[in-house]
Amino acid sequence: MRRRIFTQSLLAMTAAPLLAHQANASPTSVSSPSGPLLMGGTITDVPGIKIGHHTLTRRPTGCTVILCEDGAVGGVDVRGSAPGTRETDLLDPTNAVQQVQAILLSGGSAYGLEAATGVMRYLEERKLGFRLRAGVVPIVPAAILMDLGVGDFTIRPDAEAGYQAALAATSGPVQEGNVGAGAGATVGKMFGSAFAMKGGLGTASHRVPGTDVVVGAIAAVNAVGDIYHPDSRQILAGARQEDGQGFRDTMAAIMGGYRVVTSPGSNTTIGAVATNVPFSKAEMSKIAQMAHDGFARSINPVHTMSDGDTIFALSTGKASSVRADVSAIGAIAAVVMAHAVARAVVQAESLTEHQLPAHRDYVKG
Repeated sequence: MRRRIFTQSLLAMTAAPLLAHQANASPTSVSSPSGPLLMGGTITDVPGIKIGHHTLTRRPTGCTVILCEDGAVGGVDVRGSAPGTRETDLLDPTNAVQQVQAILLSGGSAYGLEAATGVMRYLEERKLGFRLRAGVVPIVPAAILMDLGVGDFTIRPDAEAGYQAALAATSGPVQEGNVGAGAGATVGKMFGSAFAMKGGLGTASHRVPGTDVVVGAIAAVNAVGDIYHPDSRQILAGARQEDGQGFRDTMAAIMGGYRVVTSPGSNTTIGAVATNVPFSKAEMSKIAQMAHDGFARSINPVHTMSDGDTIFALSTGKASSVRADVSAIGAIAAVVMAHAVARAVVQAESLTEHQLPAHRDYVKG
């Protein structure tokens, strides 16, 4: 077994982020007028991870499934004060179940949790889950975001949507932007929906040089706050000025005492990080905690009373001979998550029928 030194790789990422991005260079790397190249790759670069989307065509909403059919050790950390989740207690290190078979991210607010039932059906058909004498019980933790204000309130992901997302899951490149759980996502809502912009779904990954270690992230970005480039700290998408020229800068307005009107519970950024390195449930819970630093670097304000921000963490254990430092992997996960969040808005497309411009149309180079 070869021992890996992760501290040097971690320092290289923080001291020279552009070099780290070049190491990740892929056809999916993207640039924006507001900063340097964003990290490329996808969470499916982690061996053992598949992603499937189902997007409802009758209104912008949908769900995204993270499949780990061989099982994965999971953790979770919930930081927002308006969460909607399912089966997260099972991920507590003190509880018995050791592996999950999938994670569901969904639009539709609490109604969208029903989509997890469809993912369970898919897994049960393949006899994947917690084994009992009479059969299996698939373990599918889930988190939702609130997108019911965009389009027809009565249309939201259901069990069939979850089943179709699982059927669509592959280990190939991941579609980003207005897809799956990000289809109806919006950002920059502190001043009301009239000044919001289109959010979306994004993903990224990092291969640690000289090792077999891969860390990936995926995020459905529906934040009340503005979205920032994690390196340049420039706003990519957020609350727009009344004249449609530039951004209000939500935090600057708050710091200046501006009275803002919030819409409680109408937000939330949800996502997951994954690695092929073996870790315990307690260690994956710590990695999920540290990955929230990625939210803090790319969303401001974040973890508010109006958000249900939730991050899952998965270890597929496919790099079974590697022993890694949990703090180093958690720190890398935060970097990758920050880029996944930024990619979500950069890859999003405008919804003109809902007066929701996207970064690509609103921010000019």
